[in-house]
Amino acid sequence: MEQGREPASPAFTAAMARALKVEPEELTGTPYRDTIEQDGLLEGMSELRAILAEGQYVKAVQPEAIEAMSAELNDIHFAYRNDKGRQALMRLPILLRQLHGAARAAATDAERGRVYSLLASGYGTADRLSRHFGYMSLCTPAVDRLEWVAQQADDPLYTAQAKVKRARILMYLDSNDVGLSLVEQGLNEISGDGESAIAVRGYAHLCGAIAAARARKADIAREHIAEARDLAEHVTGESNAYGTLFGKANVGIHACAVELEAGDPGKAAREGSELRLPAGIAPPRAGHHWQDTARAWLLAGNAGKALEALNRARKVAPQQTRLHPSVRETLTSIAGLERRRSESLTAFSGWLGLRL
Repeated sequence: MEQGREPASPAFTAAMARALKVEPEELTGTPYRDTIEQDGLLEGMSELRAILAEGQYVKAVQPEAIEAMSAELNDIHFAYRNDKGRQALMRLPILLRQLHGAARAAATDAERGRVYSLLASGYGTADRLSRHFGYMSLCTPAVDRLEWVAQQADDPLYTAQAKVKRARILMYLDSNDVGLSLVEQGLNEISGDGESAIAVRGYAHLCGAIAAARARKADIAREHIAEARDLAEHVTGESNAYGTLFGKANVGIHACAVELEAGDPGKAAREGSELRLPAGIAPPRAGHHWQDTARAWLLAGNAGKALEALNRARKVAPQQTRLHPSVRETLTSIAGLERRRSESLTAFSGWLGLRL
């Protein structure tokens, strides 16, 4: 890894950061501001940071009608789902302030509970967008706010989802045992057998699978995958509930990721390449799969197929691929294995803004 011939996995990076007593961002270099700014100013990030810093004292503004704000939130979710994070980020901060205005102006407990559910969804998206652009330091306050508003929401599933989202942050910090405990707590809080409950339950199992794999608990990881696979049988396509995107394809992607994280990159590479993703799958989800498949092929000793997988990730989810730390790790290692720089490798590194 030090010589650049093998990519550092997220689990290894997290463990090294903890051992060195530094933030993981010091090792990954995120956020990649120079690359981000090639596409212009990242509108909304400074305002989102201010909202998260304001906490429960957030400055509220005059709200729109609740149905209009709900529709705007759905549009923001749709933009994020389709690899248009810039558009989603630009629109989210003002909506959060409007929703806080609505919560303070609510005339009944029922109305207030609904607004807090929308706020929970909004702060969940704030976590996703912070992660998407590499601003990992904002994920913790976003989940803190999600937990606070979830306690007042009329939808109890947000409380469980908040625990799982915190578990995802803890993976980044090499605190997988606590993360697994939170996943179990979240699962115990989920009731019901409708699509929403199934989607959140499945989402929790997939998070638990990756946390267990990174903790080198392969048996537990595969148990979570098996539970998620059973749940996916009750979902048609890809569920839009709570931004989970839960479904059979999502389970297949995570099953490959477990094999990669648990130490069998050859199996992960083969199964990842053979996995048939539906045409309508969320682009960032497909992009992440091909990024993992690229790393698996590289660890299996096939730099050519690794670069092919990276190009597939770039094609399906260019914005996400350009900003993901593992892509740079993988590309640097491909360059370390190739005696001559191919045109494809040079073009990809130029697109990333990465000097090899």
